[in-house]
Amino acid sequence: MGFRVIKTAIAALLAVVVASTLGVPSAMSAALLAILGVDVTRKRSLMTISARFFASLIGMICAFVLFSVFGFQHWVFALYILIAFPIITRAGFSGGIVTSSVVVVHIYNGGLLTMHAMLVEVALLLIGLGSAAVVNLAYMPNPHAKLHAIRLEINDLLSRMFAQIARTLEDPSYVWDGKEVIEAGKKVEQGLAAAKREQENQFLHPDESWIVYFYMRKQHLDSIQNMMQLVSQLYRKMPQAARAGGIFEQLAEDVKTPHYTGKTEALLVRFQEEFSKMDLPVTREEFEVHSAILQLCRELEQYLKISKRDKARNPLLSQDNKVK
Repeated sequence: MGFRVIKTAIAALLAVVVASTLGVPSAMSAALLAILGVDVTRKRSLMTISARFFASLIGMICAFVLFSVFGFQHWVFALYILIAFPIITRAGFSGGIVTSSVVVVHIYNGGLLTMHAMLVEVALLLIGLGSAAVVNLAYMPNPHAKLHAIRLEINDLLSRMFAQIARTLEDPSYVWDGKEVIEAGKKVEQGLAAAKREQENQFLHPDESWIVYFYMRKQHLDSIQNMMQLVSQLYRKMPQAARAGGIFEQLAEDVKTPHYTGKTEALLVRFQEEFSKMDLPVTREEFEVHSAILQLCRELEQYLKISKRDKARNPLLSQDNKVK
Protein backbone atom coordinates (compact mmCIF):
# COMPACT_ATOMS: atom_id res chain seq x y z
CA MET A 1 0.00 0.00 0.00
CA GLY A 2 1.51 3.30 -1.09
CA PHE A 3 1.65 6.41 1.05
CA ARG A 4 -0.50 8.30 -1.44
CA VAL A 5 -3.28 5.73 -0.97
CA ILE A 6 -3.17 6.31 2.79
CA LYS A 7 -3.32 10.09 2.29
CA THR A 8 -6.25 9.70 -0.07
CA ALA A 9 -8.17 7.60 2.44
CA ILE A 10 -7.53 10.15 5.21
CA ALA A 11 -8.60 13.06 2.98
CA ALA A 12 -11.80 11.27 1.91
CA LEU A 13 -12.68 10.42 5.52
CA LEU A 14 -11.98 13.97 6.68
CA ALA A 15 -14.19 15.39 3.91
CA VAL A 16 -17.10 13.12 4.82
CA VAL A 17 -16.80 13.92 8.52
CA VAL A 18 -16.65 17.70 7.96
CA ALA A 19 -19.53 17.70 5.44
CA SER A 20 -21.69 15.53 7.72
CA THR A 21 -20.89 17.66 10.76
CA LEU A 22 -21.86 20.85 8.91
CA GLY A 23 -25.02 19.21 7.60
CA VAL A 24 -24.07 19.59 3.93
CA PRO A 25 -26.13 17.23 1.71
CA SER A 26 -24.39 14.49 -0.30
CA ALA A 27 -21.39 14.26 2.02
CA MET A 28 -19.94 11.40 -0.06
CA SER A 29 -19.54 13.79 -2.99
CA ALA A 30 -17.08 15.75 -0.85
CA ALA A 31 -15.11 12.52 -0.37
CA LEU A 32 -14.96 12.01 -4.13
CA LEU A 33 -13.69 15.56 -4.62
CA ALA A 34 -11.07 14.97 -1.91
CA ILE A 35 -9.85 11.87 -3.76
CA LEU A 36 -9.43 13.94 -6.93
CA GLY A 37 -7.48 16.61 -5.04
CA VAL A 38 -4.70 14.49 -3.49
CA ASP A 39 -1.33 14.80 -5.29
CA VAL A 40 2.29 13.74 -4.82
CA THR A 41 3.83 17.09 -3.75
CA ARG A 42 2.68 20.17 -1.84
CA LYS A 43 3.26 22.61 -4.71
CA ARG A 44 1.62 20.38 -7.29
CA SER A 45 -1.27 19.75 -4.91
CA LEU A 46 -2.05 23.46 -4.54
CA MET A 47 -1.88 23.95 -8.31
CA THR A 48 -4.13 20.95 -8.90
CA ILE A 49 -6.67 22.00 -6.28
CA SER A 50 -6.79 25.58 -7.60
CA ALA A 51 -7.32 24.37 -11.17
CA ARG A 52 -10.08 21.98 -10.12
CA PHE A 53 -11.87 24.54 -7.97
CA PHE A 54 -11.98 27.28 -10.63
CA ALA A 55 -12.74 24.79 -13.40
CA SER A 56 -15.70 23.56 -11.35
CA LEU A 57 -16.98 27.13 -10.86
CA ILE A 58 -16.84 27.74 -14.60
CA GLY A 59 -18.54 24.41 -15.24
CA MET A 60 -21.29 25.18 -12.72
CA ILE A 61 -22.07 28.52 -14.36
CA CYS A 62 -22.22 26.94 -17.82
CA ALA A 63 -24.39 24.07 -16.52
CA PHE A 64 -26.85 26.39 -14.76
CA VAL A 65 -27.28 28.45 -17.93
CA LEU A 66 -27.72 25.43 -20.21
CA PHE A 67 -30.05 23.51 -17.86
CA SER A 68 -32.10 26.67 -17.32
CA VAL A 69 -32.57 27.16 -21.06
CA PHE A 70 -32.95 23.58 -22.29
CA GLY A 71 -33.91 21.67 -19.16
CA PHE A 72 -32.44 18.45 -17.74
CA GLN A 73 -32.09 16.48 -20.97
CA HIS A 74 -29.41 13.93 -21.75
CA TRP A 75 -28.27 15.76 -24.87
CA VAL A 76 -27.79 18.95 -22.84
CA PHE A 77 -24.89 17.33 -21.00
CA ALA A 78 -23.21 16.64 -24.36
CA LEU A 79 -23.81 20.28 -25.26
CA TYR A 80 -22.24 21.26 -21.92
CA ILE A 81 -19.09 19.31 -22.84
CA LEU A 82 -18.86 21.02 -26.23
CA ILE A 83 -19.18 24.50 -24.70
CA ALA A 84 -17.63 24.28 -21.21
CA PHE A 85 -14.54 22.17 -21.90
CA PRO A 86 -12.99 24.62 -24.40
CA ILE A 87 -13.75 27.53 -22.04
CA ILE A 88 -12.11 25.74 -19.09
CA THR A 89 -9.09 24.83 -21.20
CA ARG A 90 -8.64 28.39 -22.50
CA ALA A 91 -8.87 29.68 -18.93
CA GLY A 92 -5.87 27.49 -18.06
CA PHE A 93 -7.73 25.05 -15.81
CA SER A 94 -7.71 21.95 -18.03
CA GLY A 95 -6.54 19.86 -15.07
CA GLY A 96 -9.93 20.43 -13.45
CA ILE A 97 -12.15 19.19 -16.29
CA VAL A 98 -12.85 15.85 -14.59
CA THR A 99 -13.72 17.52 -11.29
CA SER A 100 -16.02 20.01 -13.01
CA SER A 101 -17.78 17.13 -14.76
CA VAL A 102 -18.37 15.39 -11.42
CA VAL A 103 -19.96 18.57 -10.05
CA VAL A 104 -22.16 19.03 -13.12
CA VAL A 105 -23.31 15.39 -13.02
CA HIS A 106 -24.25 15.93 -9.36
CA ILE A 107 -26.29 19.00 -10.34
CA TYR A 108 -27.94 17.02 -13.14
CA ASN A 109 -28.87 14.16 -10.82
CA GLY A 110 -30.25 16.63 -8.27
CA GLY A 111 -32.50 18.25 -10.85
CA LEU A 112 -32.58 21.60 -9.02
CA LEU A 113 -31.50 25.03 -10.28
CA THR A 114 -31.59 27.20 -7.18
CA MET A 115 -29.10 29.41 -5.37
CA HIS A 116 -29.14 26.93 -2.51
CA ALA A 117 -28.17 24.09 -4.86
CA MET A 118 -25.25 26.13 -6.18
CA LEU A 119 -24.09 27.02 -2.65
CA VAL A 120 -24.22 23.33 -1.71
CA GLU A 121 -21.94 22.47 -4.64
CA VAL A 122 -19.53 25.24 -3.66
CA ALA A 123 -19.53 23.97 -0.08
CA LEU A 124 -18.78 20.42 -1.26
CA LEU A 125 -15.93 21.76 -3.38
CA LEU A 126 -14.44 23.71 -0.49
CA ILE A 127 -14.75 20.80 1.91
CA GLY A 128 -13.53 18.09 -0.48
CA LEU A 129 -10.64 19.97 -2.07
CA GLY A 130 -9.86 21.68 1.25
CA SER A 131 -9.51 18.29 2.96
CA ALA A 132 -7.10 17.17 0.23
CA ALA A 133 -5.08 20.37 0.68
CA VAL A 134 -4.90 19.93 4.47
CA VAL A 135 -3.70 16.33 4.17
CA ASN A 136 -1.14 17.21 1.49
CA LEU A 137 0.24 20.20 3.39
CA ALA A 138 0.27 18.42 6.75
CA TYR A 139 2.84 15.76 5.88
CA MET A 140 5.01 14.55 3.05
CA PRO A 141 7.45 11.65 3.42
CA ASN A 142 11.10 12.62 3.86
CA PRO A 143 12.98 11.49 0.72
CA HIS A 144 16.51 12.14 2.03
CA ALA A 145 17.14 8.51 3.01
CA LYS A 146 16.13 7.40 -0.49
CA LEU A 147 18.26 10.11 -2.12
CA HIS A 148 21.30 9.12 -0.04
CA ALA A 149 20.78 5.48 -1.02
CA ILE A 150 20.61 6.38 -4.72
CA ARG A 151 23.77 8.47 -4.37
CA LEU A 152 25.67 5.56 -2.81
CA GLU A 153 24.50 3.24 -5.61
CA ILE A 154 25.68 5.75 -8.24
CA ASN A 155 29.05 6.14 -6.51
CA ASP A 156 29.47 2.36 -6.47
CA LEU A 157 28.63 2.13 -10.18
CA LEU A 158 31.09 4.94 -10.98
CA SER A 159 33.78 3.11 -9.02
CA ARG A 160 33.16 -0.05 -11.03
CA MET A 161 33.29 1.93 -14.29
CA PHE A 162 36.67 3.46 -13.46
CA ALA A 163 38.00 0.06 -12.40
CA GLN A 164 36.89 -1.35 -15.76
CA ILE A 165 38.54 1.53 -17.64
CA ALA A 166 41.76 0.94 -15.68
CA ARG A 167 41.70 -2.77 -16.52
CA THR A 168 41.14 -2.03 -20.22
CA LEU A 169 44.04 0.44 -20.27
CA GLU A 170 46.33 -2.17 -18.73
CA ASP A 171 45.07 -4.97 -20.99
CA PRO A 172 43.62 -3.77 -24.34
CA SER A 173 42.40 -7.31 -25.11
CA TYR A 174 39.93 -7.13 -22.20
CA VAL A 175 36.34 -6.48 -23.34
CA TRP A 176 33.98 -4.49 -21.11
CA ASP A 177 30.26 -4.47 -21.92
CA GLY A 178 29.64 -1.08 -20.23
CA LYS A 179 26.43 -2.18 -18.49
CA GLU A 180 27.31 -0.02 -15.45
CA VAL A 181 26.86 3.11 -17.57
CA ILE A 182 23.28 2.14 -18.40
CA GLU A 183 22.52 1.28 -14.78
CA ALA A 184 24.01 4.54 -13.55
CA GLY A 185 22.00 6.52 -16.11
CA LYS A 186 18.79 4.99 -14.79
CA LYS A 187 19.80 5.76 -11.21
CA VAL A 188 20.61 9.38 -12.06
CA GLU A 189 17.19 9.85 -13.69
CA GLN A 190 15.54 8.22 -10.69
CA GLY A 191 17.44 10.52 -8.35
CA LEU A 192 16.58 13.62 -10.40
CA ALA A 193 12.87 12.74 -10.28
CA ALA A 194 13.00 12.25 -6.50
CA ALA A 195 15.00 15.48 -6.02
CA LYS A 196 12.50 17.49 -8.08
CA ARG A 197 9.62 16.07 -6.02
CA GLU A 198 11.44 17.08 -2.86
CA GLN A 199 11.95 20.61 -4.17
CA GLU A 200 8.23 20.89 -4.97
CA ASN A 201 7.50 20.18 -1.31
CA GLN A 202 9.50 23.25 -0.22
CA PHE A 203 7.74 26.60 -0.52
CA LEU A 204 10.26 28.84 1.26
CA HIS A 205 13.96 28.73 0.30
CA PRO A 206 13.86 25.51 -1.76
CA ASP A 207 17.08 23.52 -1.55
CA GLU A 208 18.59 22.66 -4.95
CA SER A 209 21.54 20.68 -3.59
CA TRP A 210 20.27 17.28 -4.66
CA ILE A 211 19.26 18.50 -8.12
CA VAL A 212 22.72 20.02 -8.60
CA TYR A 213 24.31 16.75 -7.49
CA PHE A 214 22.36 14.55 -9.90
CA TYR A 215 22.91 16.97 -12.80
CA MET A 216 26.62 16.83 -11.99
CA ARG A 217 26.50 13.04 -12.18
CA LYS A 218 24.64 13.29 -15.48
CA GLN A 219 27.50 15.39 -16.87
CA HIS A 220 29.95 12.87 -15.44
CA LEU A 221 28.25 10.04 -17.30
CA ASP A 222 28.55 11.98 -20.57
CA SER A 223 32.24 12.45 -19.84
CA ILE A 224 32.69 8.75 -19.02
CA GLN A 225 31.10 7.75 -22.32
CA ASN A 226 33.64 9.96 -24.10
CA MET A 227 36.38 8.23 -22.11
CA MET A 228 35.07 4.83 -23.18
CA GLN A 229 35.30 5.83 -26.85
CA LEU A 230 38.88 6.97 -26.37
CA VAL A 231 39.85 3.81 -24.47
CA SER A 232 38.45 1.70 -27.32
CA GLN A 233 41.12 3.25 -29.59
CA LEU A 234 43.95 1.81 -27.47
CA TYR A 235 44.50 -1.47 -29.30
CA ARG A 236 48.05 -2.23 -28.09
CA LYS A 237 49.85 -2.36 -24.76
CA MET A 238 51.96 0.65 -23.91
CA PRO A 239 53.58 1.79 -20.64
CA GLN A 240 51.80 5.15 -20.86
CA ALA A 241 48.41 3.43 -21.05
CA ALA A 242 49.25 1.32 -18.00
CA ARG A 243 50.28 4.49 -16.12
CA ALA A 244 46.96 6.11 -17.05
CA GLY A 245 45.21 2.98 -15.79
CA GLY A 246 46.78 3.59 -12.37
CA ILE A 247 45.12 7.02 -12.26
CA PHE A 248 41.71 5.46 -12.89
CA GLU A 249 42.36 2.84 -10.22
CA GLN A 250 42.92 5.68 -7.77
CA LEU A 251 39.73 7.39 -8.98
CA ALA A 252 37.79 4.15 -8.46
CA GLU A 253 38.74 4.41 -4.78
CA ASP A 254 38.31 8.18 -4.46
CA VAL A 255 34.78 8.16 -5.84
CA LYS A 256 33.64 6.07 -2.86
CA THR A 257 35.43 8.21 -0.29
CA PRO A 258 33.17 10.54 1.77
CA HIS A 259 35.68 13.40 1.45
CA TYR A 260 37.74 14.94 -1.34
CA THR A 261 41.28 13.53 -1.30
CA GLY A 262 42.80 15.25 -4.34
CA LYS A 263 44.89 12.13 -5.01
CA THR A 264 43.52 11.55 -8.50
CA GLU A 265 44.10 15.15 -9.49
CA ALA A 266 47.68 15.03 -8.22
CA LEU A 267 48.40 11.82 -10.14
CA LEU A 268 46.90 13.29 -13.30
CA VAL A 269 48.98 16.48 -13.08
CA ARG A 270 52.16 14.49 -12.53
CA PHE A 271 51.37 12.15 -15.42
CA GLN A 272 50.62 15.04 -17.79
CA GLU A 273 53.94 16.67 -16.90
CA GLU A 274 55.82 13.44 -17.58
CA PHE A 275 53.83 12.75 -20.73
CA SER A 276 54.81 16.13 -22.22
CA LYS A 277 58.49 15.29 -21.74
CA MET A 278 58.32 11.88 -23.46
CA ASP A 279 59.84 11.27 -26.86
CA LEU A 280 57.55 11.85 -29.80
CA PRO A 281 55.97 8.71 -31.32
CA VAL A 282 57.78 7.21 -34.27
CA THR A 283 55.19 4.98 -35.90
CA ARG A 284 51.59 5.72 -36.86
CA GLU A 285 50.33 3.20 -34.27
CA GLU A 286 52.30 4.90 -31.51
CA PHE A 287 50.98 8.29 -32.60
CA GLU A 288 47.35 7.10 -32.49
CA VAL A 289 47.76 5.55 -29.04
CA HIS A 290 49.57 8.63 -27.70
CA SER A 291 46.85 10.87 -29.08
CA ALA A 292 44.09 8.77 -27.47
CA ILE A 293 45.87 8.81 -24.10
CA LEU A 294 46.32 12.58 -24.28
CA GLN A 295 42.63 13.11 -25.08
CA LEU A 296 41.68 10.71 -22.29
CA CYS A 297 43.68 12.76 -19.81
CA ARG A 298 41.96 15.94 -20.94
CA GLU A 299 38.55 14.28 -20.60
CA LEU A 300 39.45 13.15 -17.09
CA GLU A 301 40.62 16.67 -16.30
CA GLN A 302 37.21 17.97 -17.43
CA TYR A 303 35.51 15.36 -15.24
CA LEU A 304 37.40 16.57 -12.19
CA LYS A 305 36.65 20.23 -13.01
CA ILE A 306 32.92 19.47 -13.04
CA SER A 307 33.21 17.91 -9.58
CA LYS A 308 35.16 20.82 -8.11
CA ARG A 309 32.93 23.45 -9.70
CA ASP A 310 29.68 21.97 -8.40
CA LYS A 311 31.12 21.17 -4.98
CA ALA A 312 32.02 24.82 -4.51
CA ARG A 313 28.37 25.92 -4.80
CA ASN A 314 26.69 22.86 -3.34
CA PRO A 315 26.48 22.49 0.47
CA LEU A 316 25.51 18.85 0.07
CA LEU A 317 28.88 18.13 -1.53
CA SER A 318 31.09 20.71 0.14
CA GLN A 319 30.66 19.64 3.78
CA ASP A 320 30.49 16.08 5.08
CA ASN A 321 29.22 14.49 1.86
CA LYS A 322 31.99 15.40 -0.57
CA VAL A 323 32.38 13.09 -3.53
CA LYS A 324 34.87 12.95 -6.32
